[in-house]
Amino acid sequence: MANRYDTILIRYGELSTKGKNRKDFIKRLETNLKRSLSEYPKLTYQRTFDRIYIKLTDENPEELKEIISKVFGISSFSFTEKVGSDLDKIIEASLDYAKSLKEAKTFKIIAKRHDKSFPVNSDGINRAVASVILKNTDHKVDVHKPDFTIQIEVREDATYITTEKIPGAGGYPTGINGKVLLLLSGGIDSPVAAHELMKRGLEVEAIHYASPPYTSENAKQKVLDLARLVSVYQGQMRVNIVPFTDLQLEIYKAVGDSYAITIMRRMMFRIAEIFARKNNCIAIATGESIGQVASQTLESMAVINEVITIPVIRPLVCMDKLEIIDLSKKIGTYELSILPFEDCCTIFDPKNPVTKPRHDKCVELEERFDYQSLIDKCMQRIDNVVVYSKKEKEIFL
Repeated sequence: MANRYDTILIRYGELSTKGKNRKDFIKRLETNLKRSLSEYPKLTYQRTFDRIYIKLTDENPEELKEIISKVFGISSFSFTEKVGSDLDKIIEASLDYAKSLKEAKTFKIIAKRHDKSFPVNSDGINRAVASVILKNTDHKVDVHKPDFTIQIEVREDATYITTEKIPGAGGYPTGINGKVLLLLSGGIDSPVAAHELMKRGLEVEAIHYASPPYTSENAKQKVLDLARLVSVYQGQMRVNIVPFTDLQLEIYKAVGDSYAITIMRRMMFRIAEIFARKNNCIAIATGESIGQVASQTLESMAVINEVITIPVIRPLVCMDKLEIIDLSKKIGTYELSILPFEDCCTIFDPKNPVTKPRHDKCVELEERFDYQSLIDKCMQRIDNVVVYSKKEKEIFL
């Protein structure tokens, strides 16, 4: 990537559909960019109606590219050279680009005249720039499959020139649509769910159920590391760790094998709802997919859901396992997710879990023990950790 670049041009994605809320979305996107790029304090930002401009100093463009590509709400972005809105300056800068690309043979010019007061229209700019490049280099024009493209944006304040349009992550700026509490396990699904929630503009806080000594410190650290991997998409993530052992043991003692997972999930949802309401989360979320395991049949989901009134979001609900695995590989969580450290849902794996649990049976089983006092005990002992994409920033609250 050329060192001559002095400005990053950020283009918005779905923000264009939000009408009167557009300013709030753009402001949130700028905030998220600043948070993601906080280790580069020399960067300066300019926000306009349809672009954000980031002024570079001596930063490494490749490092910035990696970070910006993970910020939701961006359609595309480019590293650009900023020149005065003068045709001679535009031609000079464009020719320099063309001369620097000695291995290329064909090119295309794409000019956009956003400033309608500029005396030459877009087609005129294309022709003027292309003509000079043809006369002063061996490059030829190819409008269909060029080896490189020079893009020129003429605006009121300046003109921005680039040879690369980098795809953004799309979606909405994380946090613009509120906050959810995600049930985060050490498996494949829930980290992928976190990614999908963030992409839809939701800030994700996590809750994890640990059952020491049956679950190890390695299992707990695995969850924190998974949270750290997906935290790159929103800057940080708070993980709330629930000591679930006493309640889980009581469930298996009082309920028996077939209904144990159903009752356990009902308890998890009860705890999650209490915690979500205390921490301004509008909904809880899971990585469930219909039919994947016994507790994820439609009948099971209905019986588990009935113990709470807060909305439940299941972003993976209609995805099959291979689709989820592919996405986990894409976002870089798969290899960590498959490490053999068991969570509380796998250590007490029932042999014959019910797939069509009944409401009346669940109520009858729950009346056999004082689950509310055990829930209260869990709530009093929750540990909180804030994780960042860089491990050395981990904060225990």
